[in-house]
Amino acid sequence: LVQNPPAAPLARRELDEVYALPYTRRAHPAYDALGGVPALEEVEFSITHNRGCYGGCNFCAITLHQGRTVSSRSHSSVVREVELLTRHPGFKGYIHDVGGPTANFRLPSCARQMQKGLCTGGKKCLAPSPCPHLIVSHEEYRDILRRLRRIPGVKKVFIRSGIRYDYLIWDQDESFFKDLVRHHVSGQLKVAPEHISPRVLRCMGKPPVEVYNKFSRRFYELSKEAGKKQYLVPYLMSSHPGCTLSDAVELAVFLNKTGRQPEQVQDFYPT
Repeated sequence: LVQNPPAAPLARRELDEVYALPYTRRAHPAYDALGGVPALEEVEFSITHNRGCYGGCNFCAITLHQGRTVSSRSHSSVVREVELLTRHPGFKGYIHDVGGPTANFRLPSCARQMQKGLCTGGKKCLAPSPCPHLIVSHEEYRDILRRLRRIPGVKKVFIRSGIRYDYLIWDQDESFFKDLVRHHVSGQLKVAPEHISPRVLRCMGKPPVEVYNKFSRRFYELSKEAGKKQYLVPYLMSSHPGCTLSDAVELAVFLNKTGRQPEQVQDFYPT
């Protein structure tokens, strides 16, 4: 067995170069006779602005195939791609997503990471509470989205990739949160509390449910202020290691008390 070491994360300049390549933006012509590739329709007018995730959830494979180091594209690179999409014959004015593994990550987790790399030994940047060295800022992401909304031919810019709600609620500047609610939610916003049991959340490497509840209250308050009826779609997971039947019952009771009827639940299984 030969296992090569993972590639180093791309720098912003390198990532920009990758996305500036002359892609055809269509499936191989061999699929035309089959009616195309339906799955591509969902992402045809979506933008990837970042790679990697330092969230560190204990069930997620992103760390293994994209790494914990977040790298992101420049403002001009993202704007250039959207301007290109506006000239696409099928474009109707809607950017379906400006996201990535975690939509609202663009910066390194902390200044120390730039000199010494990410922490080892199981230390996490976000859970169960934020590291005191964590950089929390949505300024770059907010500014990119504002520039995209002003591009001629663009009617709406949505965010459909998952938002890390704990990172968002820890930002003292609410300007991005307000922009998100007013301009970038297509009726429903995906977030991932995953569970509500304190013991299971610790096993998962997720923050306490109180953090999600605080975010949820503020989301609905801002939606009401903006005169919008919008909803959160919480991702929930069953069968995570450490989750017992009593934990599952606790989650079911929580859903019943809050009047939620999830259409689907992720079931963890080792792969």
